[in-house]
Amino acid sequence: MTLALSFVVIVVLLAVAFVLAKISERDPGTGANGLLFPVPEDLYPFTHRFIDLPRGEHIHYVDEGPTNARHTILLLHGNPTWSFLYRHIIKDLRSTFRCVAPDYPGFGLSEGSPAGRELAREYSKSIEAFVDRLRLGPLTLVVQDWGGPIGLGLAGRHPEWFDHLVLGNTWAWPAGSDRDKRRFSQLMGGPVGRFLGTHFNGIVHLFMRLGTAKKYSSRELEMYLRPFRRKVRRQPTVVFPHEIVSSSEYLTEVESGLTNIAGLPTLIVWGVADRVYPPRDRERFEKIFPNHTTVLLREAKHYIQEDAPEEICAAIRNFLR
Repeated sequence: MTLALSFVVIVVLLAVAFVLAKISERDPGTGANGLLFPVPEDLYPFTHRFIDLPRGEHIHYVDEGPTNARHTILLLHGNPTWSFLYRHIIKDLRSTFRCVAPDYPGFGLSEGSPAGRELAREYSKSIEAFVDRLRLGPLTLVVQDWGGPIGLGLAGRHPEWFDHLVLGNTWAWPAGSDRDKRRFSQLMGGPVGRFLGTHFNGIVHLFMRLGTAKKYSSRELEMYLRPFRRKVRRQPTVVFPHEIVSSSEYLTEVESGLTNIAGLPTLIVWGVADRVYPPRDRERFEKIFPNHTTVLLREAKHYIQEDAPEEICAAIRNFLR
């Protein structure tokens, strides 16, 4: 390849990258009643609620179902998702249970604090303040992905707030010794992942497309992309992959706190086709929580709420009956 041709190729690639970056940053505008972005009611048929936390976070959440229900379910998402991930489950369970699903600061329709504390420990503290402010409890905790370290860290600090656990594909211990997770963290939390995530909304595109067996509609995928259309809001999505290894101190605390909740009735709903969290992670939870029931979701990948919502709802109903 001649020098001139190489220069042309580089210019074309840069132009394509520039166009893709601009497309990914397409501002969706604000939604009804001042929402950060438009949310179609047919996809997300819930009342939008907000609460301000002491450290400055403006938290969006869903609170559906009877307030006097026998069980209140706290549903915690991971990265790069928001409460939209639980829409099918909330629609199904809200006839019987009170379903509360917050968006973490900087995710979904929530706004972070001016200090921008984008660390796993800080998100767990934010959810602690959220639960305390709403005086929720006793709670059935439902977690998946980063919801595990965030929610189980909280449960270990306040075991009196929880009476049941539902664990999806997640973990709750330092991951530095896990070669696959370490490599994933180094790639997606390193320069390559940060560049793709920051300039192309790449974390959302990659994770949501590879993390499910189902094929999203264009409107569904847009609801995952929309919170991060503005480039300035993408930082949390690129921080979390790095945190898998760098938050080892906090994850050690989470693991230690599991002894405080090890006796709780626990439902494990596990996507078998998930390559991020293999069977050894599920088996470790089964040893930690002896009073467990396991339901294997044979076709589900990482985002089990998208791939198997009906199976999950049936399992939860049977578990809490």
